[in-house]
Amino acid sequence: MPRPINNSVIVITGASSGIGRATALEFAKKRATLLLAARNEKALEEVAQDCQRLGATAIAVRTDVSRESAVKDLAHRAIANFGRIDVWVNNAAVSLFARFEEAPPDLFRQVIETNLFGYIYGARAVLPHFREQGSGNLINVSSVVGVTGQAYTSPYTISKYAIRGLSDSLRMELYLDNAKDIHVCTVLPGSIDTPIFQHAANYTGRQTKAMSPVYPAKQVADAIVGLVDKPEREIVVGQAVYLMLLQKTLAPDLFEPMMAKQVDQDHFQDHKPAPLSDGNVFEPMHDYTGISGNWIGTGGVTSQDVWDMARETAQKIGLPLS
Repeated sequence: MPRPINNSVIVITGASSGIGRATALEFAKKRATLLLAARNEKALEEVAQDCQRLGATAIAVRTDVSRESAVKDLAHRAIANFGRIDVWVNNAAVSLFARFEEAPPDLFRQVIETNLFGYIYGARAVLPHFREQGSGNLINVSSVVGVTGQAYTSPYTISKYAIRGLSDSLRMELYLDNAKDIHVCTVLPGSIDTPIFQHAANYTGRQTKAMSPVYPAKQVADAIVGLVDKPEREIVVGQAVYLMLLQKTLAPDLFEPMMAKQVDQDHFQDHKPAPLSDGNVFEPMHDYTGISGNWIGTGGVTSQDVWDMARETAQKIGLPLS
């Protein structure tokens, strides 16, 4: 049986904004003990204070997850302060918008270092403690693009695909060890209203935005909290995600051109040029540190549009979908 949240020590990476910040607050409402990790120390301290006001014990630990030593120190800090770790949420991520051949190699590499190796370092730091305790829950936040793919974000997409593979491999090894009370869960959110699009590096010359339909970060946070009480191998967040996965599975040759066109038309703000920028890939940005990026309602594609596209795909391959 999982430990009650109000008696659990929970580590969250990428906790200074977006999904991580929303998740910290939802756990705080349930009186969890929290270690919050991110590079932006000022924003992280603000989140910790918000959690404390909600009745939780919360400590801010400045951490660059692309450095293995920093992630090990984060785990050691949790053990030193509280004697255990019950849940580890790998969430920290950065992004780069660029055509593959135009993406600067150093930025490309750093996205992979943060998004993938940050998760690997987290898993390597916490799994020995889980094994010693005989229990624990590792929650890896991936993305729908870790299944569908996406144009203009190849390093981000690669990392999100790899996170699913990491989770699958770890689950299989734990099965072989008969570690029934150690769980590895993967979360596949759709397009979420967070500041990641303001923070992303951009080498397209076009101003980016969240691709609709957009869902609130709290929806992902609630899903993550739910995985502590009831672990599952993989969950999706957002109605449109189910439809996208269905289309990708049943008709990939039809889905990929449709997805490419939607990204090209809906992931950028019309007629708004953008300067080339490294965003927060190498250093944290001190703007847009809240949960929301104010993207809900800014796009042209609705959940109904996604349903219509799914029906069209089904009709083309001869499947009934009313």
